[in-house]
Amino acid sequence: MNPLEKSVGLKETFNSPSSPPSYTDQEHSTATEVTGRVFIETFGCQMNENDSDRVRSILEESGYREVDTPESADLILLNTCSVRDKAEQKVYSLLGRFKPLKAKRPKLVLAVLGCVAQQEGVKLLSRIRYLDMVVGPQNIHRLGELVEGVRNGSERVVATAQSETITEDEYSVPTRIDGFKAFVPIMRGCNNYCAYCIVPYTRGREVSRDSADLLAEIAGIAGRGVKEVTLIGQNVNSYAPVKEGEREPYIDFTGLLKEVAKVEGIERIRFITSHPKDISAELIELIGTEAKIVPSIHLPVQSGSEEILKSMGRGYTAAEYLATVNALKAARPGVALSSDIIVGFPGETEADFCATMALIEEVRYDNLYSFKYSPRPGTRAALFDSQVEPSVASERLQRLQKRQREISAEKSADLKGGYVEVLVEGPSKGDAEELMGRTPCNRVVNFEQTAPGLELEAGEIVKLLITDVYPNSLRGLYTVSETRPVCL
Repeated sequence: MNPLEKSVGLKETFNSPSSPPSYTDQEHSTATEVTGRVFIETFGCQMNENDSDRVRSILEESGYREVDTPESADLILLNTCSVRDKAEQKVYSLLGRFKPLKAKRPKLVLAVLGCVAQQEGVKLLSRIRYLDMVVGPQNIHRLGELVEGVRNGSERVVATAQSETITEDEYSVPTRIDGFKAFVPIMRGCNNYCAYCIVPYTRGREVSRDSADLLAEIAGIAGRGVKEVTLIGQNVNSYAPVKEGEREPYIDFTGLLKEVAKVEGIERIRFITSHPKDISAELIELIGTEAKIVPSIHLPVQSGSEEILKSMGRGYTAAEYLATVNALKAARPGVALSSDIIVGFPGETEADFCATMALIEEVRYDNLYSFKYSPRPGTRAALFDSQVEPSVASERLQRLQKRQREISAEKSADLKGGYVEVLVEGPSKGDAEELMGRTPCNRVVNFEQTAPGLELEAGEIVKLLITDVYPNSLRGLYTVSETRPVCL
């Protein structure tokens, strides 16, 4: 996701492994020589998932084959998240479990990638003496070179240098596609520096990719059969590429969406994540008029309290947020909204929490990602007084999640008896004899593979009658009808 100003931020010598032997994998579907086997564990957000996909492409080009267990690998990669302490501690716990494996197989290469790597840097090597590599998000694209350096040399590696430009080779690997869907990063970093958030420190400042490169990439994956593309970034609304030698951006996010909608073969466009303060009237209008943009918007609010929002440094009020929500609902009736909420932020009173509860009642989110506040090193909020007792935060979180489950169930019930358009993705996880797909509003629908006179295939977009609703999915029936879908 990012460039590098120098090839390696730091090299140190401690017990580095020697190079494992190359071999040919007899089970591989082609005659490609397999130079190694890699196990990848990913924590955190969709940006991390995309980084891991890029790692897979990079290592495949170097002859690596991905395996399902760390015991089968000679390269173990942990792509980490440091947004909350719980995710960070999971990484350290997993590293501890790998210590006996490393002792038994000293040629095994063990690496930490991602935000924990960027946050901790060389300290990770001191803390985990058997760790070989620490690679920050902006160095992912050089992983093949860095791995070979460790395998062929005698040094451990820390690569955490950051840059405010995007290099030519940063996104040079082919985009990985998941059936008929693909995720395309359009930018990296964040400039908002919210009081609780470590992302600007681990991902760097905002840098946007060139629109021509993006459109060429999207046209390429459309040619490979992709019908649904998701544009991703920490704050996609801030997309604003600037040509070398110029100061003003030559296109904004609304303009980019218009161009993506023109790409032949792309039928659905999603994007995550949006910052409420950066949603323009022009973007809302486009969401209402461009049919390819799905009516599913993730709009993190974090709190419904004016005081807490101000303390967080979010840059908007609860009233302004609700005005944006109402504008989206007016522009695109039936739009599905999801959000993030933090409970127990320093200074949060019961009245503040009640304001958050009132907000979710008014918005009626389709889905909500809610968490207890987690102090992050180096952020302003970690130094705030009036930290909320963990037991109080836990109780508030339970209340919030209980009410949201009820709202989600009520909204799902409204879909029963209506029609939805579904992009068929493949066999259902619960029953291989059935198919599953997703509505534009991102709801999972399971249904029978065959319908009268029709054999449905993955990649088709079909209309289904919703016959049953469940907490995490819907059940549909293929039927010919001209009825307008309830979720457009």
